[in-house]
Amino acid sequence: MEYQHLFALVTFAFVSTVTPGPNNIMLMTSGANVGFFRTIPHMMGIIFGFSFMVILVGIGLVGVFHSYPVLHEVLQAVSVIYLLYLAFNIAKSRPTLSDSTQYKPMTFFSAAGFQWVNPKGWTMAITTVSIYNTTSDWRGIALISLVFAIVNIPSVSIWTFAGRQLQSLLQQPTKMRYFNFAMAGLLVASLSQAL
Repeated sequence: MEYQHLFALVTFAFVSTVTPGPNNIMLMTSGANVGFFRTIPHMMGIIFGFSFMVILVGIGLVGVFHSYPVLHEVLQAVSVIYLLYLAFNIAKSRPTLSDSTQYKPMTFFSAAGFQWVNPKGWTMAITTVSIYNTTSDWRGIALISLVFAIVNIPSVSIWTFAGRQLQSLLQQPTKMRYFNFAMAGLLVASLSQAL
């Protein structure tokens, strides 16, 4: 891959991972509720889960959706239902001023699995593989996956850290409750990418 092409890929990867979407909204919510360090498994799940998804999309998963369009519709329905479920859980969590909280951060495997029902993730993976895999071979796919893994590190860190910084402003349970409601609403609004 030429340097200009690689630079374009890195730029696209950073812009698409750092902009608001379901992953980043949930990271900010987790950072605000349980802090940066307890959110690290969630962050790692996004990094590795999305990179693995890019590989599978690149080696032919897109062809399956072209052959069986009903699978794409099923995936959309599952995405919508799961995002609504997550938004409901975020909205109903009631943090307290003590170290214990009802909010449960996502595990590594939950976050990695979430990539498969994340509408923004599917859009990013399909677009990237279609545009930037100019060689149409496994090396191009591996490079795209690696670029996303590296670029995702600062992206997920920024959102989690931003949520962590909000903790001092959200010390009162009422403020944290309103914050969680707002984050749940944004998560539901992100469904526009799936519909």
